[in-house]
Amino acid sequence: MGLDGLHDRIRRFPEATRTAAEAAAAVGCELSQICKSLVFAADGVPVLVLMDGASRVDVELVRRELGAGKVTRAKADVVRETTGYAIGGVPPFGHRTKTRVLADRSLLDHDTVWAAAGTPHTVFPMAPKELITHAGATLVDVREQTA
Repeated sequence: MGLDGLHDRIRRFPEATRTAAEAAAAVGCELSQICKSLVFAADGVPVLVLMDGASRVDVELVRRELGAGKVTRAKADVVRETTGYAIGGVPPFGHRTKTRVLADRSLLDHDTVWAAAGTPHTVFPMAPKELITHAGATLVDVREQTA
């Protein structure tokens, strides 16, 4: 599923929704209800990680999950090349290339989550299970544990 079927759900905001905090403020939801779509490079191969907006990805857990030697945040040009979108507007699905997708289990804590819809000013709501299914994601635990 691309973003085409979501036109009626997409919300546009005059102020940027580039960060999870900006998106949560614009939507009027909790930070953890924002679904961040983050691109990492696992041994140089792009992988998308879907994470709740209040949490950080533990790259070591991602590395173990993928059995990779090294996992790093992807550079902006790699993100655009892989997804077709710029950082701050990357949706959880509908990308230019087929990429492995991991979704953190924390997204299931909510009935609805909000994700970027392709620009730094647009987001859309979706049930987490539906979003994970559309993204073809594997459900994992890759959230950084806070002390």
